[in-house]
This record gives sequence, structure tokens and C-alpha cells, in this order.
Amino acid sequence: MTQDGELDSLVRKRIRGLRTAQGWSLDDLAARCFLSPSTLSRIETGHRRISLDQLSSIARALGTTLDALVESVSDEDVVIHPQHDAECGTTTWRLNREGGQPGVTVVRMAVTAPEPRHGRDELKVHPGGKDWFTVLSGTVVLLLGERTITVQSGEAAEFSTMVPHTFGARGGPAEILAIFDRDGRHTHLRPER
Repeated sequence: MTQDGELDSLVRKRIRGLRTAQGWSLDDLAARCFLSPSTLSRIETGHRRISLDQLSSIARALGTTLDALVESVSDEDVVIHPQHDAECGTTTWRLNREGGQPGVTVVRMAVTAPEPRHGRDELKVHPGGKDWFTVLSGTVVLLLGERTITVQSGEAAEFSTMVPHTFGARGGPAEILAIFDRDGRHTHLRPER
């Protein structure tokens, strides 16, 4: 790490922030990572270079990983841009990044696809889990096997992904918050462009 680099400064701020969030003094953290309080103070203020073994010990004492302490971020990581899919009639905002809970995708979705109908719309199946969504606004019609289920604003639905299903909006656009497993993500969301 360079002493003057942005990442270096960010790492030092993270150390101090995590320490104070725990309610620990410099003495408390120093005892946990086997450094002197003065060394830790100089690390936090940028008056001392951080060696890899010190950084590793500090991360362990703070209950985090070395990767989390040194992860770089950019403004690009802050803004979540919508992905519009005219063919599917959805606009999707992925609310969790890669590296979140493995195999789980959380999305906010504006649904403009019309209400699906048995015999007209293809129902999809994907292995191994459950799909879950709550309707934030509007009305969603869920075809689930042979059943037609209406889910209103403020209501939620959870169902086995092994039951053939599809959904669309009734009477205008609807907005949902959904959680998909890995196979559900591949079935309901197109790859980001």
C-alpha cells in the first residue's frame, strides 16, 4: 500500500470506524491484536506504514477479513442502474451485489408485462427452492400450475420453484420486491447488459 494512496486512507478510516463502532478504545483494540496503543494510533492516523501481518491481525481482532478491509470502492458501486427488458415487460434494479449471500438475488422490479393467461403464456420451472415476492404497488397476477393467484399491494407470495409459474401486472404497471435463488435469477432475469 502507498502511504498517500486513497485506498490506504480508506483502510485506516475503516479500522478506526470498526473500532469505534465496537465501542473500543485504542487500548482495547491494541490488546486484541497484540500491538501497542501508540502503534495502532499511528496506523489509524497515517503516521506509520501498515505491514501485512499487522493488517491481518487487526482485521481478525475487528471480526472482519483482510479482503473486506482492503476492498476498493468507487462511486460506480453506489448507484444501482435499472435494467430494462422490453421483451419480458420488466425493469429491474438488483439490490445486492455479487459477493452478497451466495446464490441469492434481491431485486426491485417494475412489471409492465400484461396479466398472464393459461394457455397463452409459458410457465417456467427451475430446480431447487422457493421464489418470494411482495407487491409494493399495483396488482400482480401469478399463474402457479393450474391456479391463478392475485397478489395485491401490501401482500406477498412464496412458492416452490418446481411448480410451473409466471407473473404479470393487472390494470397497469406493478412494482415488486423479489428474492430469487440462483436458478430463479437465471429464469426471471436476463443477464446484465
